[in-house]
Amino acid sequence: MKVIIAPDSFKGSLSSIQAAEAIERGIKKAALAYSENVEVAKVPMADGGEGTVEAIISAVGGKIIPTKALDPLGRPIDSFFGVLPDNTAVIEMAAASGLNFLKEEERNPLKTTSYGTGQLIKAALDMGCENIIIGIGGSATNDGGVGMAQAIGVEFLDKEGKQIGFGGGELSKIYKIDISHLDGRVKNAKFTIASDVKNPLCGPEGASAIYGPQKGATPEMIEILDKNLDHLAKIIKRDLGKDIKDLPGAGAAGGLGAALMAFLDAQLRPGIEIVMELSNFKEKVKDANIIFTGEGSTDYQTKFGKVPFGVAQVAKEYNKPVICVSGSLLEGYEQLYEYGISAMFSIVNKPMDLKEAMERGEELLYKTSENLFRLLFVGLGLGR
Repeated sequence: MKVIIAPDSFKGSLSSIQAAEAIERGIKKAALAYSENVEVAKVPMADGGEGTVEAIISAVGGKIIPTKALDPLGRPIDSFFGVLPDNTAVIEMAAASGLNFLKEEERNPLKTTSYGTGQLIKAALDMGCENIIIGIGGSATNDGGVGMAQAIGVEFLDKEGKQIGFGGGELSKIYKIDISHLDGRVKNAKFTIASDVKNPLCGPEGASAIYGPQKGATPEMIEILDKNLDHLAKIIKRDLGKDIKDLPGAGAAGGLGAALMAFLDAQLRPGIEIVMELSNFKEKVKDANIIFTGEGSTDYQTKFGKVPFGVAQVAKEYNKPVICVSGSLLEGYEQLYEYGISAMFSIVNKPMDLKEAMERGEELLYKTSENLFRLLFVGLGLGR
């Protein structure tokens, strides 16, 4: 029997690699109990958020490059990006501009900046990378990607010809965009955005309204931020001749998607597709008997391009069963049955709060995987 293990990270609890290893341990323990031979292939997954660099390097090789950057509030931090064997750079914006760097009381998208993400791009260019993949999940920002663009040389000037400051609250001051000092190496590089977000920049489905609240935005802030992003889009259209306001994905990561398209001519692709392509996932699935996947929380939103959905779509092509083991199963998770997932389970085995569940994530995932595989052996007529 050949089993593919392809989970996402369990955010705040396990990386995708740790999750895959926990599932593998459970499967092998069950196999040992039934004296069965099971071949396991671990293919850690990601969709552009935290863990994307680690997952891709685990699948195809390469190295992690440590570097320095500014966090969402402009504080110096240790950061990183990945370089693959073919010199492709893989960047997670969450490694510099992620919500994980902020305490609850520090969340304020009027002030947070994507500048650190621009520093990671610049560091990748310094390494000679001309193919750059940027995962933009987990953002703490709503600055329209202006901070990122500032870090690579774009100037956003007010009426007095001075550079505006950091944060989504500053965008209304933009009077002119000057790209004459944009890093020249950008022209020779190819940029790909890894994201499952299709939201436009502004409006009721835009960056501010949909994702602002989780970044600390009040209703009053959301109104300001949305107007400011609209203003940014108008200046970009006037000064660069690019209409990015309603492009699908422009609203990703607080508008970083729009800036990457406008200033770097980046192409948007679902993050899970990129990871599966790089890891040669389809070829691995062809001769598998069953696929295990999972994530921290599975609900109706999973079908919009998250890891279990992407894994199930490939498995469906080859008529392979998929078991999804997640931290929790929430509203609408049953919809995933229509998209190729055969069965879904939560690892929580008794009443417990979120803190306990996250702290015990590895143990719970391991035990659930063992029990599921024992049941599978029973179903195959091997039970005793």
